[in-house]
Amino acid sequence: MKTWMIGLLLWILPSAAFAAPLKVVATLPSLAALAAEVGGPLVQVEALSSPRQDPHYVDARPSLILQLNRADMLVQNGLELEVGWLPPLLLQARNPKISQGAPGFFDASQFVHRLQVPAGAVSRRQGDIHPGGNPHFLFDPRAAASIAEALGQRLAEVDAAHAETYRNNAAVLVKRLRALAAEEAAKFAALPAAKRRLCVYHESLVYVLDWLGLQEVATVEPRPGIPPDPQHVAAVLQTMRGGGVHVLAQEEFYPQNTSKTLAELAKARLVVLQGGTRFSEGQHYADHARALADTLFAAFSQAAP
Repeated sequence: MKTWMIGLLLWILPSAAFAAPLKVVATLPSLAALAAEVGGPLVQVEALSSPRQDPHYVDARPSLILQLNRADMLVQNGLELEVGWLPPLLLQARNPKISQGAPGFFDASQFVHRLQVPAGAVSRRQGDIHPGGNPHFLFDPRAAASIAEALGQRLAEVDAAHAETYRNNAAVLVKRLRALAAEEAAKFAALPAAKRRLCVYHESLVYVLDWLGLQEVATVEPRPGIPPDPQHVAAVLQTMRGGGVHVLAQEEFYPQNTSKTLAELAKARLVVLQGGTRFSEGQHYADHARALADTLFAAFSQAAP
């Protein structure tokens, strides 16, 4: 085709057909998965971290600054989960579109029901305590549904030309996530209460426990973020044996040696959960949430009575 004909076609066709997708950067892969599903082909989504990384301690690589500099929208977890690495990156990115208070800045924690909100003053002696509440709500599809709904509204504001598409995509996702949450919760409710008790490594599964009706009896860490000492490990073992606890759960990015020892001595199952959605591998958030629940259900079902 001749050059002048190509130019004429470009002039005639709607400019929207050639509009670049909205660049969305998410701090966590589960947030990236939600944004990608709500935005569809209208957005280009990147995650700043991997589900195999502890979200408290992400390596602040220079490449992340470039991603933030080019972003039209930033989706963060909030509740100070990223406080150790995100603020300096944002400062160096110098992107007013995603600065706090701008339409392109989205804090997911503003749209969820928060658990473990401290009643009084917080000090480092208590461990890694977050003043605004426990930040690990992305494990709960009910929270993810609320975030997806809010994301649909925010994307509609940032890109008004496609507002209806964003809102419709969000509505479909919200319905799916709420149905999944109810279905999985009903499965766990059918288990005897004695079979729904567990030990965890870090205080990061509180939203899972709330969603699935599980009872936490002990944590491998004496305080959040504080490595266990032999005395505390012995106390956890005694609690597990005395309480008939046969499941110990933790995310994949936490050390497993102590957990393996405890599980072996207590005749319990060690359940290692994905730290988040495998977004870079094409996994959807709903698939991640279902896999997490199914993994736990299998462990409880097969554990000793």
